[in-house]
Amino acid sequence: MAKSKGKGTKRVTRKQLVAMVEQLFERTGGERLELKEIFRTLNLTTHPAKMLCMDVLEQMLEEDFLTEKPKYTYALKHQSQEMEGVFCRKANGKNTFLPDEGGQPILVAERNALHAMDGDRVRLTMMARRARHVREGMVTQILKRADKTFVGRLEVHHDLAYLVTEDRTLANDILIPRRNMKGAKQGDKVTVKIVEWPMNANNPIGRVTEVLGQAGENETEMHAILAEFGLPYTYPKQVEEAANRISDQIPENEIARREDMRDVMTFTIDPRDAKDFDDAISIREIGNRKSSSNKLYEVGVHIADVSYYVQEGSVIDKEAQKRGTSIYLVDRTIPMLPERLCNNLCSLRPDEDKLTYSVIFLMDEDANVKDWHLAKTITRSNRRFIYEEVQQVLEAHGEASEEDYNNPGDHVDPERPEYEPAEHFANELIVLNRMAKALRRRRFAEGAVDFDRQETRFDIDKDGKPLGVYFKVAKDANKLVEEFMLLANRTVAESIGKKGKASKNANKVFVYRIHEQPDQNKLMNLSEFVVKFGLKLKPTGSNAMVSQSLNKMLHEAKKTKASNLIEMVTLRAMMKAKYSTENIGHYGLSFDYYTHFTSPIRRYPDLMVHRLLFRYAEGGRSVMKRTYEELCEHASQMEQTAALAERASIKYKEVEFMQDHIGQEYDGTISGVTEYGLYVEINENKCEGMVPLRDLDDDYYEFDEKQYCLWGRRTHKRYSLGDEVRIKIASANLERKQLNFAIVRE
Repeated sequence: MAKSKGKGTKRVTRKQLVAMVEQLFERTGGERLELKEIFRTLNLTTHPAKMLCMDVLEQMLEEDFLTEKPKYTYALKHQSQEMEGVFCRKANGKNTFLPDEGGQPILVAERNALHAMDGDRVRLTMMARRARHVREGMVTQILKRADKTFVGRLEVHHDLAYLVTEDRTLANDILIPRRNMKGAKQGDKVTVKIVEWPMNANNPIGRVTEVLGQAGENETEMHAILAEFGLPYTYPKQVEEAANRISDQIPENEIARREDMRDVMTFTIDPRDAKDFDDAISIREIGNRKSSSNKLYEVGVHIADVSYYVQEGSVIDKEAQKRGTSIYLVDRTIPMLPERLCNNLCSLRPDEDKLTYSVIFLMDEDANVKDWHLAKTITRSNRRFIYEEVQQVLEAHGEASEEDYNNPGDHVDPERPEYEPAEHFANELIVLNRMAKALRRRRFAEGAVDFDRQETRFDIDKDGKPLGVYFKVAKDANKLVEEFMLLANRTVAESIGKKGKASKNANKVFVYRIHEQPDQNKLMNLSEFVVKFGLKLKPTGSNAMVSQSLNKMLHEAKKTKASNLIEMVTLRAMMKAKYSTENIGHYGLSFDYYTHFTSPIRRYPDLMVHRLLFRYAEGGRSVMKRTYEELCEHASQMEQTAALAERASIKYKEVEFMQDHIGQEYDGTISGVTEYGLYVEINENKCEGMVPLRDLDDDYYEFDEKQYCLWGRRTHKRYSLGDEVRIKIASANLERKQLNFAIVRE
């Protein structure tokens, strides 16, 4: 494109620049222009002119004259008056519409919503735009209703009931006639679906679909959390029956076609309450090679061969695919597979022959991989370890990391007389631990980010009541398992994705675990935030440079009182990992190729990976990319939904635990700042609550989003993210899963 003539930009007014930009894009039609190209074409050479142009472009985006994708790349927007998309309902009445073709959300006032529900597919017509108002639309047709279920407590009045729900997508009560109550009583937790919403009525009419139980009971509340996120809490009878029909005998011809590793020292290492053991590690010394003075070891990473028992397209497979993942609430696991499979047939229990899919490495003492192969195997675990037993062995032999000695264990575990003493396996555990440390050192040297955040756990009684709080800390025993699982996942991903000189798998569709680079603006904000704690972060440069700076900052943060907060804020600056057939690498791990192969009992993508690996090993053709991308998107969504449910269960237990401490004072750290108030995390137990803005009554406070703070107009007092405060427990609302605090002093 020809450049405008002239040596430089004369001072232009905003009105003139708007006209210049409009003419430019009308000339180019649908062509996309980068910001630098716009500056160059319009001959904008001075900083004020460029800043004014960016302001004009931002305004044109808001007015939907332009679209922006990717960042700082603009094109003229061709907007039709009628379009289709998804309706998003808001309790405040400011509903929005997300067009299928992309672009900014469109406001839909309640009077123009046609009683559309959250998630409905609708047809929308644009309304005439009013001066100085955002654009609005009107729903003209509901194309497909979302399968939306509401969860809440039933309030019964004579022949009518209504639902008390925390769902913030609906401002109106759902009315439930007695004929639709399904026997539910006052105070019951129920699930409700809307059956109609008459055009001239303010309230929708609902029907109870399931009675969960009396509000406040642990079983009821855990089921309510699952129902709130659309997650299952029971297993379909036909799926369990199908699982029960599967034989527990391994046919001799199946054993014959597998690599037999039952005579190799093998063990599992898991949490104390685990029942599904989907990975095991084997090790045996195989002597020296002339080319190396180091000892050589065969290390096997053995994964339950779920694909043998769960046939693609079967009723069990369809249910597992729908669930996507196992769900881990505070007091229970909702498995992806029926119990007969996850805790019995597939679980690598000690002293039982098991069918496995294995990555078998030939490694030296420094964890350098000399050779490897993938094989269907039959294995037999010699011992079931819990993490504390392995850690005890490592510490007793001086093999644990320095920080492990300074950080006591979560719990002292009782002796387990049914197992051979852990000390008898010391040599194997020490060798594996040294290898794991070497792998870990190399991973961080290559740019992996070191997130090592404490996780809050509750001691609960048989009725689910929380008795105390403890913290799960990843020590060397945990990291030993982690490193070999990472190695296996990386290796099998490279075998498909990496295009070698004669790779037979090049360009074959595969399921990758990907993690995008963090957004530059978020890193800049993080850099500004950590300065207040005396920490430094370099937000720009190569991936390796930024990662090394992140690791150094996180390491230094551990020496501060706000280490948990800093890690949390840093995690928020990262993108979410997900599944995809498009490989872009994994930023957090600094791997060019990565997948999930090691947990098919609890993650459906791992089962997909097993099937693809075996298909390609047998010379099979590539699968349909579009089909597998849709499966990846579903699995990613279910993973995120399960994580939200897990957090909701933790929040419920936090409130339940703290309701016995009303009026008590604690030291805390401000962990969040919003226009509604302050979130404070108690230092002692990491329980989080809110100080509502209305309770900060000593001044009129304003919210400064960029500075993460509230500041008082009169006193200029500031409450900032990371500040230490003394709080008192003011109230605990179990129904809302909400703790309210009051500031005692800064």
